[in-house]
Amino acid sequence: MEQQGPPLAGTTTDTALVLELGRVDAGMLAQVGGKAANLGKLLSAGLPVPDGFCVTTAGYRQVTGASGPLLPALAGVYAALAAGGAGLEPDQLDELAGTARAAILAAPIPPAVSAAVERAYTAMGPDVPVAVRSSATAEDLPFASFAGQQDTYLNVVGVPAVLDAVRRCWASLWTERATAYRASLGIDPASVALAVVVQHMVDAAAAGVMFTANPLTGSRRQVSIDATPGLGEAVVSGAVNPDHFVVDALTGVVLEREVGDKSVEVTALPGGGTGVRAVPAARGAACLADSQVAALVRLGLQAQEHFGAPQDTEWAIDRAGSLWLTQSRPITTLYPVPRSNGAAGNVRYRSSPYGGTRAYLCFSLAQGLTRPLTPMGLAAVRLIASSVAAAAGFPVPDPRRGPSPYAEAGQRIYVDFTTPIRSSIGRRLVPRVFDIMEARTAAVMRQLFEDPAFSVTTRTPFGLLRHVVPVAARAKVPGTLLHALVRPEAALRRVDRFTREFEASLAPGPGAGPLARLDHVESLLGSRLFRIVPAILPLPALGFAMLGLAGKLLGGKAWSELQPVIRGLPNNVTTEMDLELWDLAKAIRDDPQSRCVLMTGQPNVLAAAFHAGELPARLDAALARFLSSYGHRAVGEIDLGLPRWSEDPAHILGILANYLRLEDPALAPDVQFSKAAEDAEAQVDQLVAQAAARGRIQGRLVRAALHRARLFAGLRELPKYHLVLGLAEIRRQLLLVGAELAQSGRTDRPDDVFFLDFGEVRQALTGHADHGTRDPDLRALVAARQPEYDRELRRRHIPRVLLSDGTEPEAVRTVVGNGAEGALAGSPASAGTVTGVARVILDPVGARLEPGEILVAPSTDPGWTPLFLTAGGLVMEMGGANSHGAVVAREYGIPAVVGVPDATSAIATGQTITVDGGAGTVVPEPHGPLQDR
Repeated sequence: MEQQGPPLAGTTTDTALVLELGRVDAGMLAQVGGKAANLGKLLSAGLPVPDGFCVTTAGYRQVTGASGPLLPALAGVYAALAAGGAGLEPDQLDELAGTARAAILAAPIPPAVSAAVERAYTAMGPDVPVAVRSSATAEDLPFASFAGQQDTYLNVVGVPAVLDAVRRCWASLWTERATAYRASLGIDPASVALAVVVQHMVDAAAAGVMFTANPLTGSRRQVSIDATPGLGEAVVSGAVNPDHFVVDALTGVVLEREVGDKSVEVTALPGGGTGVRAVPAARGAACLADSQVAALVRLGLQAQEHFGAPQDTEWAIDRAGSLWLTQSRPITTLYPVPRSNGAAGNVRYRSSPYGGTRAYLCFSLAQGLTRPLTPMGLAAVRLIASSVAAAAGFPVPDPRRGPSPYAEAGQRIYVDFTTPIRSSIGRRLVPRVFDIMEARTAAVMRQLFEDPAFSVTTRTPFGLLRHVVPVAARAKVPGTLLHALVRPEAALRRVDRFTREFEASLAPGPGAGPLARLDHVESLLGSRLFRIVPAILPLPALGFAMLGLAGKLLGGKAWSELQPVIRGLPNNVTTEMDLELWDLAKAIRDDPQSRCVLMTGQPNVLAAAFHAGELPARLDAALARFLSSYGHRAVGEIDLGLPRWSEDPAHILGILANYLRLEDPALAPDVQFSKAAEDAEAQVDQLVAQAAARGRIQGRLVRAALHRARLFAGLRELPKYHLVLGLAEIRRQLLLVGAELAQSGRTDRPDDVFFLDFGEVRQALTGHADHGTRDPDLRALVAARQPEYDRELRRRHIPRVLLSDGTEPEAVRTVVGNGAEGALAGSPASAGTVTGVARVILDPVGARLEPGEILVAPSTDPGWTPLFLTAGGLVMEMGGANSHGAVVAREYGIPAVVGVPDATSAIATGQTITVDGGAGTVVPEPHGPLQDR
């Protein structure tokens, strides 16, 4: 079949409704939609794209009345979606989508639209086969691919069939899956329209999908290809197990080659439409030669270079051997590559495979923070990190950008830890620290030790000591440790004096104006705030060292015998806070009015009542007392942009309600803590007795060591407590500055200040631009950054460790060595591990999937995707890593394994299974009682 045709004929009126693909450019997104805009860009770059035309969104708007009076049914749908928002149930969304779809299918196509389409189609040649494809304005975007959300019709022949396919594409803007997807992303349906691409069909000998970065591991140095004979629809829909290739983008070497069974083939029928035919198994025979794989990789990298980002492409090879790109869109599931002031940066394919590779640790996750940080929150951390680096003698050219090891990705904090893991000392120490802090991260670090990119280059710690020793000396750490060893109680009093002085220095002087407040804030962050850490941290470090010393004196006691000693620790500010909250609950338990309000009210409503002074007196007084001590804390408290409990006590009120539901006195927190402390002291006595049996001096040494361990170990929470106290004061000052900006009309609300950085705020207050830049439009900056932040809030999977080429080492695992009994093996599709109840579904129509259940299906196409919203994981019998089900699973962040033979018969509904999307395994537990839902 031909791929080229004569230029389109058309009047000036036609061009508003129809455009040649060659005339489409990236600035026409609102007119032609994402798919057509990307195809136009490919054509402008000289890449091979089948010729055709685009029915612009003007046609859709004429049919639906979006450019004038809406179809009555659509007006009702818009109103219902606006009123219900994200709170609509799936069945409600389905009903609204069906109403809109039926209205569009029933509406007549305006004569001008049909005439323009007919002229454009006939100009391509007599009854040429074409592909008719949806191109929505909210599609193939950098933050959301909308893969498969609208419909495509292949091998369409004749004007009536083309017009019918165009109408059905318009209606597919309102499929259940597309409507639910837009709702999940908060996209206003009234802002979305749909164009339609009509292209020459490629008489495909082979076709498929190509990702120019590995979607499983994130590596920007690997290209992933799925291929099948015939049309690529078989790959996209997951109807076959395709041939799968992973290729090194730098060298062109095929790293992985898996030949699929390709048991069916989607073909174009002579009279129009497509058909599926069974094909005999060709064992060991791939449908692509190595030369074709290499040519595809070159073509994919050209598209990536043109778009400036890794691409998810669809391709075809015709009977003559020519390559065609039929689609290209951003890979939206890739986690961003960390950006720092150090050696990391964009991957350059022509660089050395190993020389510049860096490893980054997610500091946000280490702090228990999965959500992104606001722009001001990140700016504050950069200043703190710069102050730490400067104190250690490292050069920091620009404190506002952070020191060299500091990096950001996905609005989260990462730290370059390449140097420690390339050091023999670092390899011994760092993973041991993380064995305690975060064992999964420690395992990933040890995995990197086997990577040639991280071979040991430093064997002595002297370079590090050159920085550590002066810092320790300036902070008087040696004296602090000696003082604590000799006079432990006096050391505690000294810390108490220091923290009281620190707290007193946090607020600025009276009468400070906005600029003075900003100066004070930057001074706190840039030089003063972090002093609390070296002043306190040596004591808990000493406490744990004393615990280790006691173990040595006891003959190398195991951790299991020493661990009980540090239960029920004194001087732990977090424990003290929790116990005070429990005391608060006890104080209001006997007040019927307070108890009733807490047990029946919504926390957010009660929080508003507290600020309005409308809570019962006892509850109001008790909560105010607690917040006076701990109101500076918050969930995600290292982010300046998040409200403190004193601003929004809803979380605390919810906890209080849960405490009131605790009826068993033995489970009360204060009882549990007292018992833990008693058990710890008993364990100390037992261990001292064991030591004394070896000698009196040894017994005394063990008692002294364990006494100091218990006295100091609980202080580990104190440095962060005071850092957060400082951050709360900084937040308060910034809100006052934000109020000034809002009052002057520079921003809409005081808390908009947290979507700016210090330089922008200073420039707005002084009117002086940094480095000759223009005075920023603060409203525009906030408006641009809030949607980006909201998108990151929806991200479910955050890599613990990332390499500078985007690889997530935790996702690079293998099935080899997995000896779990009864394990089912498939292909990794979406990294992560989940254990849950399986639900085997053969047909999605009318199916029900409880939240958290693992969907087990023969294969999935876009019609299944509403089920993904509540799925805890996905198992498919068919499909490859780039099939639609795998792509959507990665986008939703749910673990997935595909290509698992006989999964729907080997797994039963109600059975508990463990899905490891990185290893490609599914481990069922033995059959138990099946659930009847």
